[in-house]
Amino acid sequence: MTKTFQFFREAYGELRRVSWPTREQTIQYTILVIIISLLVAFLLGVLDYFFGALVSEFLLK
Repeated sequence: MTKTFQFFREAYGELRRVSWPTREQTIQYTILVIIISLLVAFLLGVLDYFFGALVSEFLLK
């Protein structure tokens, strides 16, 4: 039981030493992740469309 309390005490101590991002940084990083995710989704959609058309062209002939 004491090891459990020791673990939580140490975990709390580690969390106090973490350098947390500011509100502005969090918003900027969130926007960046959303933009990159949309770009990757668009790129994958375009690739899927073209590869699907290419496969259909070869399979239907």
